[in-house]
Amino acid sequence: MLDLRPNCECCDRDLPPAAENAYICSFECTFCADCRARLPGQRCPNCGGELVRRPIRPAAKLAANPPSATRIVKPDGCAALF
Repeated sequence: MLDLRPNCECCDRDLPPAAENAYICSFECTFCADCRARLPGQRCPNCGGELVRRPIRPAAKLAANPPSATRIVKPDGCAALF
């Protein structure tokens, strides 16, 4: 099951479970649409994988399957990558 991480790794923008601007790679690294658009090749800076739109978990399933509360943020954001 997807973690549904709560934020963008680059800019720390909140990305709630219903966010339509959340993108993930196969390792679930999570980025907002704005940061993804600025990444070279729109690829994950961690693994080089494709960043695709994160699916939205139905609200009725969130209580039994909550999103992650662990925030992962690059110490210097992604500024060096842009």
